[in-house]
Amino acid sequence: MSITLKQPEGATPRDCGECPIRHRAVCARCEADELEALDRIKYYRSFEAGRTVIWAGDRMDFVGSVVSGIATLTQTMEDGRRQMVGLLLPSDFVGRPGREAAAYDVVATTDMVMCCFRKAPFEEMMLRTPHISQRLLEMTLDELDAAREWMLVLGRKTAREKIASLLSIIARRDATLKLGSLQGPIVFDLPLTREAMADYLGLTLETVSRQISALRKDGVISLEGKRHVTIPDFHRLLEEAADDGDGGLLT
Repeated sequence: MSITLKQPEGATPRDCGECPIRHRAVCARCEADELEALDRIKYYRSFEAGRTVIWAGDRMDFVGSVVSGIATLTQTMEDGRRQMVGLLLPSDFVGRPGREAAAYDVVATTDMVMCCFRKAPFEEMMLRTPHISQRLLEMTLDELDAAREWMLVLGRKTAREKIASLLSIIARRDATLKLGSLQGPIVFDLPLTREAMADYLGLTLETVSRQISALRKDGVISLEGKRHVTIPDFHRLLEEAADDGDGGLLT
């Protein structure tokens, strides 16, 4: 099956200068003329929560960045078992230039907006625009580091440390996108349901709920409803995650 996404009729063109992920996206280092060239091959696409963006094995005629919302990367084994292998947060890149088919199912966990680029013209731009290829390399290496860190989270950490680690990852990204600081209280809306957190962390729903309640009781986090999170002291959260703040374990 081949999936080609087209810009919805009546969509309003958006100014790259007003893009909330501009400083982190694949176009972060582009000059004005390069942004104009990208603008000619881009379109925006919205996905409702629960909708599949692309199925593994399908041909991808686009690549792009998550502007808002969150998606999951999921792999299905031959016997039907499914494993969530990654999260796509705002500014993360979807698709791989040079690869015809998608490697994973990509599913919108929340309502999501993507800035999409037609794949063939984007690949051509990479060849003649070092700013794009260099930034994509940086993002790929960051993704590799994140995957290695997540192997540690899933393989060696306790349930409490797993929950704290996920919260710290989301808090860092939220602060970076808002050009904010990790000093003082950090406030964000949790983009995942507890069921999705359980799937991603390899825990039961009951364990996730119990550990979140314990972190709240101990003053590590505060909650308004189930999603609105406040972290009074980010360093304390890192201690709960057994993290030294630079991606490594505390010794």
